[in-house]
Amino acid sequence: MNIPSDEFFEDLVNQGIEKIPKLFQEHLNNVAIVIADEPTPEQRRKLKLRCNQTLFGLYEGIPLTKRGAGYNMVLPDKITIFKMPIALASQNEGDLKEKVRNTVWHEIAHYYGLNHEQIHKLEQS
Repeated sequence: MNIPSDEFFEDLVNQGIEKIPKLFQEHLNNVAIVIADEPTPEQRRKLKLRCNQTLFGLYEGIPLTKRGAGYNMVLPDKITIFKMPIALASQNEGDLKEKVRNTVWHEIAHYYGLNHEQIHKLEQS
């Protein structure tokens, strides 16, 4: 699969956001969703990724379930969707769209405090 343009990939991310159930969309607050080509060396170190491991998306912040009364005046949480790993793992445009949509959902679910097991249960229902 060819590497998509930044504009095309951004459109796919926006489509992924639109596919999130309205209940989840309505309560997104103080979170930035950004696109990067690759995880930074700092992000890779923080996650202890080996050189053969890749990352499609990353949630950085304090999940809603961990926020207390003192949570205010903070920088936005950040969800990063990584273009190159997703594009390189995709077979075709349809596969790319699905991987982007799933990655966006997965990272937004982390914002809500869901772990991988809970996310997979929701995906199965």
